Amino acid sequence: MTGARLLDHMTASLRVRNFRLFALGQLASVTGTWMMVTAQDWLVLRMTDDSAAALGAVTAAQFAPVLLLTLVGGRLADRLDRRRLLVVANTVSGLLALALALAVLSDRVSLGHVIACAVGVGLVNAVEIPVRMSFIGELVDPELVPNASALSAAYFNVARVLGPATAGLLIDAAGVGAVMLLNAASYLATVAGLHRIRPAELRRTDERRAQGGVAAGLRYVAGRTDLVLPLALTAVVALVGFNFQVTLPLLARTVFHTDAGSFGLLTAGMAVGSLLAALATTLRRGRPGERTVLVGATAFGVMLSLSGMAPTFATALICLSLTGAAMLAFAQSANHHVQLGSDPAYRGRVMALYTLLLQGTTPFGALLTGRLADRVGARGALSVSGAVCLAAVLAAWTCAAARRPGICAPRRLLSVRDSRTNHMEARRVRGPGNDPQDPHRARRHLGDRGPVVEPASRGVRSRRGAPALRQADRAGAPEGRDGPR
Repeated sequence: MTGARLLDHMTASLRVRNFRLFALGQLASVTGTWMMVTAQDWLVLRMTDDSAAALGAVTAAQFAPVLLLTLVGGRLADRLDRRRLLVVANTVSGLLALALALAVLSDRVSLGHVIACAVGVGLVNAVEIPVRMSFIGELVDPELVPNASALSAAYFNVARVLGPATAGLLIDAAGVGAVMLLNAASYLATVAGLHRIRPAELRRTDERRAQGGVAAGLRYVAGRTDLVLPLALTAVVALVGFNFQVTLPLLARTVFHTDAGSFGLLTAGMAVGSLLAALATTLRRGRPGERTVLVGATAFGVMLSLSGMAPTFATALICLSLTGAAMLAFAQSANHHVQLGSDPAYRGRVMALYTLLLQGTTPFGALLTGRLADRVGARGALSVSGAVCLAAVLAAWTCAAARRPGICAPRRLLSVRDSRTNHMEARRVRGPGNDPQDPHRARRHLGDRGPVVEPASRGVRSRRGAPALRQADRAGAPEGRDGPR
């Protein structure tokens, strides 16, 4: 594949006008948000004499509403106009940022003001995040959803590079208040982009408005065994490992004794690694397997532990960059595995549950990490978190291997006879408890032993002599628990 074709493949979703407007607005807003995160963390540490507990409390205040209300936000995403919800959410976020900026500029800010603003932002995020994630399915065709999701992760990480690095320089030059004021202005770009989106070109379905409430979404997930393990692993890894808002400022100030610019560089270093991983995942066009999710989680646990052992600032910067790449690879593979495996009628609630587990656990994780860092330091907190992540991944590998014995075995191509045998066994076990949307359902029952060529109706064969699945076979398959195909 030539460079031009590769680039065209990676940016396929940007040819869709609505997604292009959405992505540009989000890039401006998320850049401002990361500037705000850097400035807010620096302000809290300056006000509290480098208290890890205070920093953890602010982080917990911001993410507690996500824990409590995200499932409700997912239900709203499945019932109401998602574009209008995003306009309202971004407008409110801009007003909250403006209020805190004015408090800082007037020199009347207190820790209570910061916590109150963090709670307000958390309330907005509880609705905005699941709506934004499920809105991607309305902006592009289904086959472009993985590409659009990966590009969303890419611009998010571009913002993570630009935001903290710019904020670090501006804090030294103009102060924390000026950075927060720029963040408030950045939401105007998002709102403008959403207003320019053409509603007639959105891919909407009325089906999603008649599928019950939050409980129905939870029952749907509980009946999907292929979704439960990745979601459970996401919950544990996010709880103990995704607490860099607490660990990175402490690492910069208490371990390497650097200024705000160097703190921004550490955050930007993680973002660079995440950006490279995001660009790699833009080439994905299908649903990643369970093994891909587990490998990503393993790599993250290893790199997190190594980051805690880094002896110098330069070494820490390299380790954190690799940690960012592994974190993004895991999060994106889990996201795509869950999102592409769920029914569109439940997608808002399923992604709300994913968001709940990914970010809703942050209040507990931030408090635990803050207390742990006060006891063993920033290095110890990173190393312990990495060890716990690896223990969770080991448990997940064990569960996956018990359910699908071939998941830990190397892949191999099956002979035509093996393929026929697998197909006959798969047809025997196919029934109401199986996922009709999973193209690899035979592999779930027979072990992850590589590509399986499934036969079609009698007499139809592929070029290689192996039978190939055709519409006649699909028409004869019974409905699964999740409804018709």
